[in-house]
Amino acid sequence: MDPSPPSYHKPLVPQHPITTSSPASAATPREDPTPSTSARHPSALATSHMRIVPTPLTAEASNGPMPALGHGSDSNSVGLALFGIGLINKGLFQSLMEENGCCLLYVVADQLEEVERAFGAEFLAVTMVLRQQDADVALNDQRVSGAIICSPPEEASKIVIDALRAGKGVFCESLPSFDRQTAEACFDEADRCGRPLVCGFYKRFDPALQFLYQKVRDSQALGRIHRISTISSIYPAASPSFLKASGGIFYNAAVHDIDIISLLLGESALDTIFSLGHAFCADMACLKDADTVAVSMKFPSGAIVTLDISQHCTRSCDHRLEVHGSRGTLRVDNQNPLGITEHGTSVSIYSQTQADRYRDAHRELFRHFLRTLKGKEPPAITKEQFLWTIQVAAAAEQSWRNGSAVDLRNKAIDSCVIKTEIM
Repeated sequence: MDPSPPSYHKPLVPQHPITTSSPASAATPREDPTPSTSARHPSALATSHMRIVPTPLTAEASNGPMPALGHGSDSNSVGLALFGIGLINKGLFQSLMEENGCCLLYVVADQLEEVERAFGAEFLAVTMVLRQQDADVALNDQRVSGAIICSPPEEASKIVIDALRAGKGVFCESLPSFDRQTAEACFDEADRCGRPLVCGFYKRFDPALQFLYQKVRDSQALGRIHRISTISSIYPAASPSFLKASGGIFYNAAVHDIDIISLLLGESALDTIFSLGHAFCADMACLKDADTVAVSMKFPSGAIVTLDISQHCTRSCDHRLEVHGSRGTLRVDNQNPLGITEHGTSVSIYSQTQADRYRDAHRELFRHFLRTLKGKEPPAITKEQFLWTIQVAAAAEQSWRNGSAVDLRNKAIDSCVIKTEIM
């Protein structure tokens, strides 16, 4: 069964002022400029700083006063629990650490060394760390309003449903599942429980892309859309293990561009899709995945879309998008706070990471989740939009593997079968 058409009559996200940080205040430690396929972490902290809770808390501990964290939380803070940190995005992590009005009460993860590396000693002194087997401690704590799921999609769906049934709103950093039926069940459970389920399609919260959306969709400034092209070159490159856990380049990277394209066009159907790809990195070839892909799509309106996605970017991430219409062209270029364009220089003037580029997008997505927990607005990403996006990602991957175009007018794509073939 094909997913029902998504609704496009609403803005990308509810309209709220977006506060951007100045380059100085938004500065973060610079990534190692040398491209690498291995994950890099800061030095580990002493384990003694963590409060590891191996058994369920007493009723008094579970319902006691909310601790005050060092990032500006108060008595009105929203209590949160973080499940898994293997797929946590740096942008989300920064928002979680810096955002006022929320309080991280629990981290639930079996990879205790990764927890030590990710969080500072001061933060962990007031956040309880649980092993996965004790996750019910966090889910049963009435102070916890929201669950942030950063587990691989193959594991996420169970945690999502358990959290929803425990009365928690859920933010899923990656995908709730590769399987269409399982993902649909997660959204249906959210409706049944009356709790929000927010998915991490962060690009639709980017201020530049929001402005473009308003011009293209609301103002119809470009008239009829003829072509859209995107370039998404990621820096620093994700590790092969990260890409494998997150579903590969189509499910980790392409889904975000597919989501934006569908919103800009306002179309809920796709005629044909064709993909080419290659693994220039030997580690990716061993995983039978690509690190560079080109995807072409044709929509019923006649619009032709091309996606250029790569894990190879040597000095700074490269993200551009062009929309060509009957009345002109609009382009979102690389965001550079220095306002300087370089061509052929031997030394990079400004090295921008993926987290730097989409810092505001991740911050606003996280704030959107907090607002859904307070009942101020519904989740911006609907079930229909999510299911359509993963269906197209599955078709793109199938085309690459089979070496032929996929006709979506007459063929439903079973994403769970495609993932079973490669994972």
